[in-house]
Amino acid sequence: MSVTIYGIAASRAIRPLWAATELGLAFEHVNLPYQGGGTREPAFLELNPNGHIPVVVDRRAPEQGGEIVVWESMACALYLARHHGKAEGQSITPATPAEDADALRWSFWAVTECEADALTVLMHRMAMPAERRKPELAEAAERRLAAPLAVIESHLARQHAAGQAHLAAERFTIADLCVASVLNWARPAKAVMDAHPLTHAWILRCMERPAQVAAKALGT
Repeated sequence: MSVTIYGIAASRAIRPLWAATELGLAFEHVNLPYQGGGTREPAFLELNPNGHIPVVVDRRAPEQGGEIVVWESMACALYLARHHGKAEGQSITPATPAEDADALRWSFWAVTECEADALTVLMHRMAMPAERRKPELAEAAERRLAAPLAVIESHLARQHAAGQAHLAAERFTIADLCVASVLNWARPAKAVMDAHPLTHAWILRCMERPAQVAAKALGT
């Protein structure tokens, strides 16, 4: 059995790279950028006809499914946690149906409710050259983020009241990883972060995890 992860860490590929690192999984990393045409080469398009990173290729024995190809970053991360971790209640792998449900719902929530606006904040507050930034786009995205961030802030408040510091369990799980990887993009919106202190503190804790730091450094 061997795993290959395609994509640079400075992209959505950080999600499966981080998950694999949290799991202590031995994997091959193909440091493929989204620019330069590599994702449009025929060999890569055979893996992902959409021409996007990340892609995870899991080569298993024939009786275990043979070669399995996964694309879409959240799907890649969730797949690795489910099928390369142990459901023992210690790793990022969901240990119960309730934890699995939380991982699924929060991950899809992050994509549908937050990702586009969080990326807009990142690009127009920090990542793009100053002359190309459009502050009005960032401001509009920040206003839209107020509603979903109120949802996660309330959830984290309930978790704290119950003595838990994470989204889905008493420990860091794949739910935290997937959602933090999205909401981290919104951190340049200082006023938004200040208005949601539990969420901001939780994002920072996730980003400081050794596995995240190690995964982010891959290819640099």
